[in-house]
Amino acid sequence: MSDPQQPTGGDILVDVMRRHGVEVAFGVVSIHNLPLVEAVDRELRFVPVRHEAAAVNAADGYARATGRFGVAITSTGTGAGNAAGSMLEALSAGSRVLHITGQIDSEHLGSGRGVIHEVPRQLQMLESISRFARTVEHVDDAERVLEDAIADLQTLPHAPASIEWPIDLQYLGEPERQVAASPVIGEPRSPEDDEIEAAAALLRSARRPLLWAGGGARTIGAPLRELIERVGAGLLTSNAGRGSVPEDHSLVLGNFASNPGLDELIGDADVLLSIGTHFRSNETRSYHLPLPQTQIAIDVDAAAIGRVYPAEVGLVGDAAEIVPRLLAALGDEAGAETGWTDRVTATREKVRAVMTENIGAYGDICAAIDEVLPTGSIIARDVTIPSSSWGNRLLPIVDPRSNIFPLGGGIGQGLAMGIGAAVGRPDVPTLIMAGDGGLVVHLGELATLAGEAPWCVLVIFNDGGYGVLRNLQEAHSGERHGVDLFTPDFGDLASALALPYALARDAGEFRSALHKAVDLRAPMVIEVDVTALSPAPAPFVPPVHVPERPTAEPRSKEEDRD
Repeated sequence: MSDPQQPTGGDILVDVMRRHGVEVAFGVVSIHNLPLVEAVDRELRFVPVRHEAAAVNAADGYARATGRFGVAITSTGTGAGNAAGSMLEALSAGSRVLHITGQIDSEHLGSGRGVIHEVPRQLQMLESISRFARTVEHVDDAERVLEDAIADLQTLPHAPASIEWPIDLQYLGEPERQVAASPVIGEPRSPEDDEIEAAAALLRSARRPLLWAGGGARTIGAPLRELIERVGAGLLTSNAGRGSVPEDHSLVLGNFASNPGLDELIGDADVLLSIGTHFRSNETRSYHLPLPQTQIAIDVDAAAIGRVYPAEVGLVGDAAEIVPRLLAALGDEAGAETGWTDRVTATREKVRAVMTENIGAYGDICAAIDEVLPTGSIIARDVTIPSSSWGNRLLPIVDPRSNIFPLGGGIGQGLAMGIGAAVGRPDVPTLIMAGDGGLVVHLGELATLAGEAPWCVLVIFNDGGYGVLRNLQEAHSGERHGVDLFTPDFGDLASALALPYALARDAGEFRSALHKAVDLRAPMVIEVDVTALSPAPAPFVPPVHVPERPTAEPRSKEEDRD
């Protein structure tokens, strides 16, 4: 253990975190990160999670919920490797996670001597899971490396960053000896006025306009709402773009683009403006969703424009800067034809009503969540049937910071992401939706939940296995393989961790339990027995493309002889 009177690299990290308004780091303590953990725990807040992947997930959830960057501290070698999968989630989602991993003593780097925790090519691994990856090579250069990493985190499009810090340089680090940092934040391109006018002209000509908001629209705020109202456009969103305009707005169609109930409306639209979206396969019927031929695209990444759907006009830059300029260029001339906005609102209500009917008892559970949770509460969702079918669509998101979901589709990350979000936003409750299968992936984080005691409601939808994959197998082959799992008694588990617990077999029991959980202002576990729900939800089969095997042509006698 380091001398608390002697400054270390941990004090450098604390100074940098304070400078940027970050008061929490998540991690797993190790012999190769002790100076960092000790200083953060002494001066700020260190949240000890049980697995390095969860540390990154929690930092990711913290970043999304607060708008700041999240910090994850892991050990070197296996510890850093454990974090890799969750770093890929942050990379997929464009989340600002600063991953700091220890490293062996600098004198032994690259020697291959078998120093404990040494692994070959760790920096190359970090480079593959981060946009920025660097080694602290000198004792006086730690602050500069940290500030360079944070500048990269703040550069659009956002992406995670990784730093490896040799343990000897952690112990020897002194804040007063640091080389002055001069970080450079990359500035995105700003469109020319004639490009803005070309986009405005197309919008002015639109009689039946639609917008599609992706993750790049989350920071626009009020101007995006003004835009859809000015032109009379229906707003489609990806899962990442939810809440970019509050979803209780009558023009917000939401994350329903691939729903057949929108086919007629989308087919009649004449102009589409997309903002910061990848047009992901699961949201566009594997890229076969028909969209208006006349399209305007806004994206900070020039390569993204026209990658899936061609755009007549492409505006490269920060949407938060472009949309206000587009509004100014529009003037008061734009506007949809009579009746279009009424069609948008009617279609919005119809697809929600049809989905609510199809999900059976889940509809009442969804309504209970909407009614009991305070407006603006964080809704963190793991990959599970209730999330993928209705949680990603029906639960209204009014603030993009409250929309927490593994966009890379990895199961088991929701609990830690929800914990990180709850730690970052103690002013509102966080609801975590998880399945029994996904929860067990990181079951140890229940101990983190109990130990940190955030205002967090964990709802476990228990169907005895991987329900999504079970439905997929039964739909395509009629057989089950690897999907029916042994499931722990979650009541006993909650009791062992001193967590309040309730079992809900219907929506009424769920509503009562949720009221209690919100009032506690502390962690509580609610288990929903999916097998007891009535009426039973229609089976949810994910939109996964399963190719059909082509019919084999009969072989000729000559081919048989060959």
